[in-house]
Amino acid sequence: TQIADLTTTQIGGLTSTQLGALSTTQVGALETTDLAALTTTQIQGLTTTLLAALTTTQVSEIESTDIAALTTTQVKGLTTTQLAVLDTTQLGALTSTQLGALTSTQLSGLTTTQIADLTTTQIGGLVSTQLAGLTTTQVAELESTDLAALTATQIKGLTATQLAVLDTTQLGALTTTQVALLSTTNVRAMADTQVAAMSTTQVRAFTASQITALRTTDLGEFTETQIGALLDTQVQAFSTTNFAALADTQVAALKTTQLAAVSTAQVTALTETQVGALDTTQLQALSTTQLRAL
Repeated sequence: TQIADLTTTQIGGLTSTQLGALSTTQVGALETTDLAALTTTQIQGLTTTLLAALTTTQVSEIESTDIAALTTTQVKGLTTTQLAVLDTTQLGALTSTQLGALTSTQLSGLTTTQIADLTTTQIGGLVSTQLAGLTTTQVAELESTDLAALTATQIKGLTATQLAVLDTTQLGALTTTQVALLSTTNVRAMADTQVAAMSTTQVRAFTASQITALRTTDLGEFTETQIGALLDTQVQAFSTTNFAALADTQVAALKTTQLAAVSTAQVTALTETQVGALDTTQLQALSTTQLRAL
């Protein structure tokens, strides 16, 4: 096509309407230098069909200012292959609104390097369905600062599979508000090592429903420090099965106020070994009703 013979200056003189009237073959013939020289107004004149016709080599040469000027409709028209070639500067130029316009399929095509390069503001522009569409490999590359900035709606949108791949640094970045918003399904899906790595502040943020949802193996990974940091109401939320499964060292770590708050059913569930782990101060904290339940 003769379009390829036009100079960068000549291409730069075309109006956005003229550019929008080109065929996909003509646009595909544009030199990378021509694309790099296009103004934001000219870029906005390209239809989604024309944008989709650009080769990855052409896309990689689009200026970051032009990337930032793309409309949400144009962004939705980019292919996963095109998005995957955006470099750090180009990707960083996308606004949270533009990212929020991407489909789950488009987002799943981003490389792990690109995911790691997204800013906190950009991540904040994703809706919960978009986050839920990220692969576990992508979630594993999210910066801890990005995770800490997730909104309540976004946290609730994470799947159990996604939560299960968070490492201890990522998990440790979650705020107490975020921890309390995790669904019981997600809490139950956490690995024992993930639960054990949580700070005492995070553990204290668990709701009664979340505590009840924990598996026996999860509680078995609680350190004595974590056990002692639990609220009285959280200890009350232990199922009798989980309470009876506590290690002797964990039972010995229970505070007197925690013991005073447990139900008679929980006391009855204690094994002889567990009772033997209680010191005199702990025993004195039990009510007469609780003692009769032993």
